[in-house]
Amino acid sequence: MSNILTEAREVSKYFPASKHGAIEVLLRKDPLWVKAVDHVSLQISSHEILALVGESGAGKTTLGRLFSTLEIPTNGEIMFMGEKLNRKNAPKIRRKIQMVFQNPLESLDPRLSVRDIVLEPLGHSNLNRQEKEDRLAYSLMAVGLDPLEFASRRPRDLSGGQRQRVAIARAIVSNPKFVVLDEPTSALDASIQAQVLNLLVDLFEDRDYTYLLITHNIAVARFISDRIAVMYAGRIVEIGPSEDIMTDAKHPYTQALLKSVPSLGTKEVEGPEGETPSLLNPPPGCRFHPRCPYAMEVCKTTEPNLVPVGNTSVACWLFGKESR
Repeated sequence: MSNILTEAREVSKYFPASKHGAIEVLLRKDPLWVKAVDHVSLQISSHEILALVGESGAGKTTLGRLFSTLEIPTNGEIMFMGEKLNRKNAPKIRRKIQMVFQNPLESLDPRLSVRDIVLEPLGHSNLNRQEKEDRLAYSLMAVGLDPLEFASRRPRDLSGGQRQRVAIARAIVSNPKFVVLDEPTSALDASIQAQVLNLLVDLFEDRDYTYLLITHNIAVARFISDRIAVMYAGRIVEIGPSEDIMTDAKHPYTQALLKSVPSLGTKEVEGPEGETPSLLNPPPGCRFHPRCPYAMEVCKTTEPNLVPVGNTSVACWLFGKESR
């Protein structure tokens, strides 16, 4: 790919499983770590929509927080516009990145007005008062909210769809280069979900944005994204153009996710069998092998790497020596 905006290079993020890490050290016990993201490499091009899909607990949100500079990697590197992220330059880089969170009722401060919420990212800018008011009006109108009607309201006075539109207005008011969308429609009714997704597409087409869309719904990913990356137990297991992933998925986990997409006339979805593994102690070898109907002996001992297969890349021993 050319024109890379941001990139994860062998990125890992581990969290201590216990708050008593110091005690464990004194007792000479190895501390336990939740391996939320484990050796992930991923590139996102300018003006691309990349969807990151997978079940709850796959590490998607943690990876999104790494890309948005809200977390610093335990290992590996995050690059943004050619610059390596570190604790020193994170505040500067963060001005070019915004994140829209899953539940707007939790992410919007209930004590603030819509005006204060939307203008919050401009707090340290050099814009004067009138310029900020112009940005406020422009951003609210861009998400379909009348500034005169909504600027003085508080989150409790808004519907779920209106709250999410306010969250999007806050994300775009600073003219970011990169927007991370963490399950932006999952807390909304189906009809409102479609409105918000259409809004995001319209904003993308009108402006020079790049999106990372995090979702558990692979059908949503197909609707909005250029490429899909499938994440399982902290690892990327398949990545490629959205249409190729949807019509010719290679990895058994991706195939299982596609079976979970409801079709007309079906009320229940068929998800992958078995339980998601603990990120405290993920299975050896391929992390999907305890749930995989095609698992072989090599799957239980040796982790496959992502290798090209057609238009996609897949980490699966079904593709033989190519995966070694």
